[in-house]
Amino acid sequence: MSRAVRFRRFGGPEVLEVEEIPEPHAGPGEVRVRVAAAGLNPLDWQIAARPDVAARFGLTLPGGYGTDFAGVVDEVGAEVTGFAAGDRVYGAVIGRSVADFVLVEASSGHLRHTPDGVGDEVAATLPVAGLTASAALAAIGLRAEDTVLIGGAAGGVGIFAVQMAKLAGARVLGTASERTFGFLRGLGAEPVAYGPGLADRVRALAPAGITAAADLFARETAEAALTLGVAPERITVVADGPAPPPGVHTAGALDAAPGTMERVAAAIRSGEITVPIAATFPVERIREAVATQAERHVHGKIVIAL
Repeated sequence: MSRAVRFRRFGGPEVLEVEEIPEPHAGPGEVRVRVAAAGLNPLDWQIAARPDVAARFGLTLPGGYGTDFAGVVDEVGAEVTGFAAGDRVYGAVIGRSVADFVLVEASSGHLRHTPDGVGDEVAATLPVAGLTASAALAAIGLRAEDTVLIGGAAGGVGIFAVQMAKLAGARVLGTASERTFGFLRGLGAEPVAYGPGLADRVRALAPAGITAAADLFARETAEAALTLGVAPERITVVADGPAPPPGVHTAGALDAAPGTMERVAAAIRSGEITVPIAATFPVERIREAVATQAERHVHGKIVIAL
């Protein structure tokens, strides 16, 4: 038997249970990964809370939990090439990553080798957040001469977007609560408080104006950017949220360009991007971990240790 986080009805963290399930085994074309760490994303608790979101991904009850993971290949099915037992790997499997084992089709493109020097906790945070951040910036054609406003800059996607934008040479303004300002400055962003009056505060911080925006939480940043005269085609919002204003791009992990994940991992290995881990919880405290993330006050990523 092995452990897996499951839910049998839709709802908040209270619906999540750590269950004993039969140990899965790799079939033809599959590898089995012994999961060491699973990174949490807002998408995960949205799937568990909302049947309409689950249905978009073809998921039904009873459901598993989590998407991102990292660990070690410990079984290899017939006809698998490119992976062997003992390989350190990371990847994404929607609705089942918080478990002792995950099965992944070796040829699916959802499994990658973990670079030397990148730990499992960090690798487990990369797929959804790293791909989403890259896609959001690509959608607005970010350039070195840009002054870009990033909404939700201290969150799980925001920490990647801020650093990617800085690497591209842009000036970065990031929205956050005032208690997060020091954290954001450490990532290279100029912080600005979110909430009513955002456009006025951004105007004061950047009198010459902003030229692009990426709204990674709600729609406040997108609306402020429009107020400040940014063209809609130079504004992007994350795909899983309210409908964007007319002409504004949406972007999600599935929109990222091929090779993005490898480039992000290489930047982490070289030290160009750091991944702040806000907290690590044992799997037995999954409810607490999800509740903490859902509050949206954490600085960085939350990881489940298995």
